[in-house]
Amino acid sequence: MFERPDAGERAVLVHLELMTESEREDPQEFKELVISAGVEPVALVQGSRAHPSPRFFVGEGKLEEVKEAISLHEADVVLFNHALSPSQERNLERELKCRVLDRTGVILDIFAQRARTYEGKLQVELAQLEHMSTRLIRGWTHLERQKGGIGLRGPGETQLETDRRLLRARIKYIGKRLEKVRTQRDQGRRARQRAEIPTVSLVGYTNAGKSTLFNRITEAQVYAANQLFATLDPTLRRITLPDIGPVVLADTVGFIRHLPHKLVEAFRATLEETENADLLLHVVDSNSFEREDNMRQVEEVLIEIGADEIPTLVVYNKIDLLEGRGPGIVRDSDGKPLAVWLSAQTGEGIPMLFAAISELLARNMVHKTVRLPPNLGRLRAMLYQNGSVVHEGASEDGSLVLEVRLPRSDWQQMLSRVGVREEALV
Repeated sequence: MFERPDAGERAVLVHLELMTESEREDPQEFKELVISAGVEPVALVQGSRAHPSPRFFVGEGKLEEVKEAISLHEADVVLFNHALSPSQERNLERELKCRVLDRTGVILDIFAQRARTYEGKLQVELAQLEHMSTRLIRGWTHLERQKGGIGLRGPGETQLETDRRLLRARIKYIGKRLEKVRTQRDQGRRARQRAEIPTVSLVGYTNAGKSTLFNRITEAQVYAANQLFATLDPTLRRITLPDIGPVVLADTVGFIRHLPHKLVEAFRATLEETENADLLLHVVDSNSFEREDNMRQVEEVLIEIGADEIPTLVVYNKIDLLEGRGPGIVRDSDGKPLAVWLSAQTGEGIPMLFAAISELLARNMVHKTVRLPPNLGRLRAMLYQNGSVVHEGASEDGSLVLEVRLPRSDWQQMLSRVGVREEALV
C-alpha cells in the first residue's frame, strides 16, 4: 500500500543532547541509519536542551540554524534523531518548507526497503499504517467536506475521516493475514517440538554480524552487509551438531536502542522464533565502543517480548578487528559456557561455538543407552510413543538395551510415572 517516501537524496540531521538519560540518542548511529536509508547527510545541527520545545522540539535559534543549513546545502529533507509528535512534525514542515521525518520514520523507511518476503512486507506496512494514522491530518488539511449527490446533500464526512476509516480497514486486514502467518509458524514450531529438534535463535544489536555468523555456520547465502538492518526477514536453517543431532538455527532482525514499540508489535510473529527458542546466541560487536550499552538495549527488547528467561550464550564477534584477542570460551565457576570469542568473517572460534552450543543444549537433553528389564515394558512403550528411541537391541540376560534421546524434563516425568530411578537402568 505504501511506497517509501520520496525523501530526496540530501538531508540535514538534527540531534539534541537532552538531560533525560532515557531520551538520549547517538548521533553517529543516526548518521549510519540515514546512510542505510540511501540518503546523503549534508549537515548535522546539534544542540542541547533540558526539555524539548512543545512546538518545534528545538528552540527558535536552533530552528533558524536548521533553515540556514537547508538553504546552504539545498537539502530535501530534515531528519530528527528523536521521536516527534504529529503536531511538532506539522509545525516544523510548515516552518521549514520541506519534509520532516523523525527517528521512527527513518527506521520505517529502511524496513520498507529491506522487506523481501510477503510476511516482512505485511509487517512493515502494518508498522507504517500505525505510525501514519496519527499523522494523517498533515496530508488532508487542504480538503473540505465531501459533497453528497442528489438526496444526499449535507456536510458529509471529511476526507480525513474517510481516510481514517479506510486505514482502520486495512490495518484489520493485515492483522488477519499476520494472524494466519502466526498460525502457520505455530504449526511448524509444534512439528519441530514433536520431533524434538531444538531451536537456536540469533539475537543482537543491528550490524553486530548475525547474518555473517549465520552464513558461516549454515553455509547459507543470507544477505549480509556492513549496514544497519541488513537483515529484516527471518531465515531458518537446519544444522547438525555432534552429540545433539539436528538443530534449527534462526536469524532474526537486529535490535536498536529505542526500537519503536509499533515495530516490536508489528514484528511479533517474527520475534516468536526468539520467544520460543531453546537457546539464544546474543551476538555482540566486540569492536564497538558502545558494546556494553548495546548489550543492555538488546536485553531490554528481550524483556519486552518475554524472552529474557531463555538460556543465553554471548557471542563476542569481530575479534579480527581487535589487537591480541584470540578465540576462546568463557565459563562460569561450574564450567558452564557463558560466552565465546570468535570472528564470523574469518571463521576463527567457530568450532568452539559449536562445542559451547552442544554443551548447553545437552544439559536440556538426555541422550544415553539404558537397560530395561522385562518388567519395564510400560516405560519402553512410553519411550516409543514419545518417539524417543534411537536404537533398540537385546542383551544376553534378556534385557532390552535402548538408545534414547529426549528432553530431560520428559525423561524425568516418565521415570516418575513408572516409579523407577535412573540409576537402576544402567
